[in-house]
Amino acid sequence: MEVTHRAAVLGSPIAHSLSPVLHTAGYEAAGLTGWEYSRIECVAEDLPRVVGEADPSFCGFSVTMPCKFAALEFADEATQRAVEIGSANTLTRIDGRWRADNTDCEGALAALRELLGDAIPQRAVLVGAGGTARAVMCALRELGAREVTVVNRSDRSAEYAELGRGMDVRFIPLDAHAQRAAMDADVVVSTVPAHVLGEHAKALGHAPLFDVIYAPWPTALAVRAASNGYPTVGGLSMLAGQSYAQFEQFTGVAAPREAMRAALLAHREASQREER
Repeated sequence: MEVTHRAAVLGSPIAHSLSPVLHTAGYEAAGLTGWEYSRIECVAEDLPRVVGEADPSFCGFSVTMPCKFAALEFADEATQRAVEIGSANTLTRIDGRWRADNTDCEGALAALRELLGDAIPQRAVLVGAGGTARAVMCALRELGAREVTVVNRSDRSAEYAELGRGMDVRFIPLDAHAQRAAMDADVVVSTVPAHVLGEHAKALGHAPLFDVIYAPWPTALAVRAASNGYPTVGGLSMLAGQSYAQFEQFTGVAAPREAMRAALLAHREASQREER
């Protein structure tokens, strides 16, 4: 079969990326022939060259760390949400120009809805304040959250002023105040590496939990929240959720969401069996 349309995920390291599983399953389920999705090892400094010199068959790129900031800077135009979040995980070729978008907020929204159903998280605790946290903040705002307590080593209130519009956003350190905030919260979202919260899991696992980590899973925080009787959702839900809009932007076809998510879960199960 001749390949006529291409897409790829850019980042470093990239060998572990599960994006090809999602997009390839989408092509098959949507009946798209001639489409190919690959991984390309790429650091931030090389992104302008890799994308700028891409074969005309490339319709788009998924972008992961450490290239998300470079992707936004490189693009000819950007969506409002990419500008608000301050980084891009999607580059789509449109009439010879590159448009940046950030669909991570859709991924976070999908994960939160899976966790909470139709409930509105009036009070949320958000652990971390990096790029992923900014996407989660957008999702919490869309869900109608009223208060967001950001647990972070430094106070970055000024950076979150626009993202947190309409919400009461406060920053606190990871101390006893964080435990009290978690106990009062409708949801806790962690956006930091699993090892960072190992010793603090007991303090924070007091509400329904969305942890953006998907490997290794479950995290210590997820185990603690579950042991306290709360539902948990991991990063695979966000990964799947952010891929649907990417797929649609690249192909112009509605994403076969159930097939893409099913392929991702099947891949995880197969990987877990191999590890046993």
